[in-house]
Amino acid sequence: MSHSLSDLEARLSGSLDDNLAGRLPDAATVAAADARARHWISPHQGPLKPGSPEHKQAVCRMFEETFNPYKPSVIPWPKLEPEALARITSLPIWDIAVQTEGKARLRMSAYAATIDDPEMRETIARNGWEENRHKEVLSRLVEAYGIQLAPEPEYVPPRDPEWAYLVTGFSECVDSFFAFGLFEMARRSGFFPQELTDTFEPVIQEECRHILLFANWLAWHRATMPWWKRPWFELRVLAVWVFLGWERIGLAKTVDGEGRERTQDNNFTVTGAKAVSAEDYSLADIIDLCLIENDRRFAGYDPRLLRPTTMPALARFARWFMRKPNRMAQQARA
Repeated sequence: MSHSLSDLEARLSGSLDDNLAGRLPDAATVAAADARARHWISPHQGPLKPGSPEHKQAVCRMFEETFNPYKPSVIPWPKLEPEALARITSLPIWDIAVQTEGKARLRMSAYAATIDDPEMRETIARNGWEENRHKEVLSRLVEAYGIQLAPEPEYVPPRDPEWAYLVTGFSECVDSFFAFGLFEMARRSGFFPQELTDTFEPVIQEECRHILLFANWLAWHRATMPWWKRPWFELRVLAVWVFLGWERIGLAKTVDGEGRERTQDNNFTVTGAKAVSAEDYSLADIIDLCLIENDRRFAGYDPRLLRPTTMPALARFARWFMRKPNRMAQQARA
């Protein structure tokens, strides 16, 4: 059964926009909302088995109750010194970042419209709304700092919503794993002003919630689908990983606001270490920090909920071959 995408988006958007309208929260309210967004335990006693009503309800409640009501239109973008502004504007990520969020919103909303279960449909539609809010945050940032973007493409609903949702979900799991580490690297280095990293902190944590939802939706979807659909679905999952691997070793060509062709690295989450810190980090250092930050950001959520495991497992496997002291762990303990 397919539900109307436009009706679903309009209803959810109206509800959430009403929740944000007409007020500027004080510092205590902001701090309380931030704490709620990072910590959540289900009141259910006992295991949360994927596919069970208890697991589904816990996932949906987690996503609703950890919602952070920040409003992009009132984010106070700090004034940057010329050197810091140059660092921001020179990062080769803004075109891809804005377009990725625009695509994610549409893909998640389109997939939500195909889900029969009302709780999960509402939750994934909410995820799509939050992706659109990320796009608005980025759009306001580039406007505030005079960053020139390439013309945005037309965002077209996917012909295959499930495939599009899988690509988006697994892609966010990969990108967020590295983004957690690089964001912390930028904070430690002081390469960007503290005010700017503080401003972006809720957005980064929100990505953690998004991939937590995706990991648990994936387990729920596998557990509730008919057995005869599983082989085809698992082939699709494998195909998504192959696609993402191919995509990240390629280069994306874009056209900037003045009509000039530019080449951007799709793998900016890995190669971005030099852009956010003057310190010379080895690959082992980057992996260690990504693992530490990944664990830290998930630590406040119910341990019975599943976490994305592929990137942490691959990172730990790769790290095993790098015989170098864990400098990042030593710094974290210090």
